[in-house]
Amino acid sequence: MLRKLFMAGTTLALLSGITLATPVGSYARCAWNYVTDSAGEAVPLEWEIKRARQMIADLQPEIQDNARRIAKEKIQVVKLERQLGQTDTRLAKAQNEIERLTSDLRDDDASYTYGGKTYTSVQVKSDLSNRFKRFQTRQQTSDKLQKMLSARQASLRAASERMEAMLDARRQLEVEVENLQARLGALRVAQTSSQLNLDDSALSRSRELLDEIATRIDVEEETMNVDVEYFGEIDLDEPSDEHLLEDISAYIDGLSGANSNTMVSIDFDDDDTSL
Repeated sequence: MLRKLFMAGTTLALLSGITLATPVGSYARCAWNYVTDSAGEAVPLEWEIKRARQMIADLQPEIQDNARRIAKEKIQVVKLERQLGQTDTRLAKAQNEIERLTSDLRDDDASYTYGGKTYTSVQVKSDLSNRFKRFQTRQQTSDKLQKMLSARQASLRAASERMEAMLDARRQLEVEVENLQARLGALRVAQTSSQLNLDDSALSRSRELLDEIATRIDVEEETMNVDVEYFGEIDLDEPSDEHLLEDISAYIDGLSGANSNTMVSIDFDDDDTSL
């Protein structure tokens, strides 16, 4: 059973490798990249800007944590400075005491008096030796504290610079988001105006309807004019012909003259016949 499972797993791994190594694998990766890219482009810009604002707002906890670390480090640096100062003060005092004892021993006296008490030269030398050992140890401690302080101060400066850079970067991101928001708003206004200018089908239909109504009114008015011209009464205000009576008289006179000539011709024919 285990052998069969092992063989099946091996076969599946080989097939997967072959698929990824063949054009089918490249097609699959291309399709996946296309789907992810298309999904990203399908997200509205307004939503993306909101997401960017949220990401910038999410920086605040991290900034607060960094500020807290810097504050703690500042406190540690102050403590270290205080400790180093105390150590240096003790070193200075110990050095003065060592120099005093050394100077006294150079006198090569049998005894020495300090603070109302008398000590032999052997006791003074022993005390001087112990003081010098403690001085050396304290000097080493001071050197280590100084190195630690220098390292922490450098780290604190670097952290403060990084913190300032982070705050500047966040402020820059906020400004850029506001700029993108303004650009998007202008884009949407331009797109709305463009859509209003392009989508004038309703206005065109209204214009066509008004033109059609005007055309029908023109036809009706022209029809009424034709009816009045051909089938209406005499226009008493504006006679159609100022010389109508003269023309009629001339026409009738012309007809009368023509009839007279006809009658003469007939009479002539009758006489000729009688002859």
